[in-house]
Amino acid sequence: MQYMNYAPTDLNPQKDLPEGFFDFLLPLHKQFTPWQQKLISKRAEVLQASHRGNPPNYLPPSEATTSDWRIEVPDWCADQRNQMTGPADDGALTVKLLNSGSPAVMIDLEDSTANVWENVLLAVRNTIAAYKYELSYEDQKRGKKVTVQHSKTVTWVRPRGLHVSQGGVIKNEIMSASLFDLALIWYQIDPARLPHNFCVYIPKSESAEEALWWRDLFETFAKSKGLPKDYIKCMALVEAHPLAYQMEEFLFNLRDHCLGLNLGRWDYMASLIDFMIEDPNWILPDRNTIPHDVAFFQNFRTLMPEICHKHGVHAIGGMTALYPSRTDAELNERALKVLKQDKKNEADCLMDGAWTGHPDQNEIAVAQFPYPNQIAKLPKLPNSHPDLRPIPRGVGAITLAGTRAAVRTVIRYRNGVLNGKGASLLDGYMEDLATDRIYRLMIAQRVRHQVKVPADDGKTLEHTPTLVTRLFDEELAKMQLDLPAEIDGQAAATLPEARRIAEELIVKGQHSPI
Repeated sequence: MQYMNYAPTDLNPQKDLPEGFFDFLLPLHKQFTPWQQKLISKRAEVLQASHRGNPPNYLPPSEATTSDWRIEVPDWCADQRNQMTGPADDGALTVKLLNSGSPAVMIDLEDSTANVWENVLLAVRNTIAAYKYELSYEDQKRGKKVTVQHSKTVTWVRPRGLHVSQGGVIKNEIMSASLFDLALIWYQIDPARLPHNFCVYIPKSESAEEALWWRDLFETFAKSKGLPKDYIKCMALVEAHPLAYQMEEFLFNLRDHCLGLNLGRWDYMASLIDFMIEDPNWILPDRNTIPHDVAFFQNFRTLMPEICHKHGVHAIGGMTALYPSRTDAELNERALKVLKQDKKNEADCLMDGAWTGHPDQNEIAVAQFPYPNQIAKLPKLPNSHPDLRPIPRGVGAITLAGTRAAVRTVIRYRNGVLNGKGASLLDGYMEDLATDRIYRLMIAQRVRHQVKVPADDGKTLEHTPTLVTRLFDEELAKMQLDLPAEIDGQAAATLPEARRIAEELIVKGQHSPI
């Protein structure tokens, strides 16, 4: 299935995009888009095989897993104890993150930026302005303009993933959105003015083979500006279940560029449900009752550092969804306590750093990890091929309240998207496309297997399409009567459409990232 973003129908790429860019883009499109389309088709085949009872597994031994090879992490990237992330279409937040003192910041054009043409172009403009130290915002409280400051912070950019296609740039054709995003940024920056190599965060990969697409793109970009072929550096998120079995091979294929892997926990959880949705034994508990050290995370979390450190690169942990608050002291204390426990667990698993999304999280997150990293520590697992999908039995709870919370969240998240927000702070949790996918899949899974839960009246209630529709209707009505904090009067007008889209995605089984 194609996930599309369309440029305006009257777009003239020769005039409306930077001068000369279309001539730069066209040969790249001819080289990389057909390849991207083939990779999308292969993804569908792997998912279908899993649904037929042949889920992903480890690959046979190869040069990647049996030979001695190592990657050298440059000094400027040695400390990645915290990588702060935020939507690139939010200029003020981008400035705050880059000025936070965090060892690294990832400027995001993907999950936390709404996949809408205007937002994508704004995100690109903000990214380029940030690279030039020109991005700024007006601080109303202090009555002054705040601009990105020069610092040692390593800046990464995350484009949209290979699963997304961009329409309308070339008439009657689609192209890889990953290609479009990076090409538009790369074309407009001067590498000589960057404080370090151009750095990309690769999202949503599903196989080691896909690493070759990125490798060739990076080398083609470098050649276009007369730079060494290994100039562009990257990290890659492991947030799809099949890739968890191919981490070493993926890293090997990108060994001239890749400086680390990241455990994208929330998308990974969604992907795991998606691949196992036909298995009646693999039912996910209510999301916020799942412990951070649940086996399917912990096995993955201990395998990643072994593979990464074996070859000399970073292993980066995930995002803590509960956000601190400067207005709610109780929530703030709870959020920072959860943050400390979560990052300490990742450090104990020999991760080298993690993600956060709020400047107030930086100090605590950094403090949990040894300086500058733990790459020299080489854990030895009792089994080099651990079980990456142990059944989540005996953890968390499966409740009607959990399903209600999921329904309520997907409506609110989708309403944010309809109003130009790719991520929304809902009841203390930062919800983006990844957590939206978890909730949609959780609901679909419960209906698929007719999961029974105690009802409000003490009886047993079975998850059916009719029940889900009723819950959507009830939660929409509650919201319209008592608007959540993030929804103003104007945004309230789109709530019925948000409710319709959210349920339709579940009913039609559209579980991939969109």
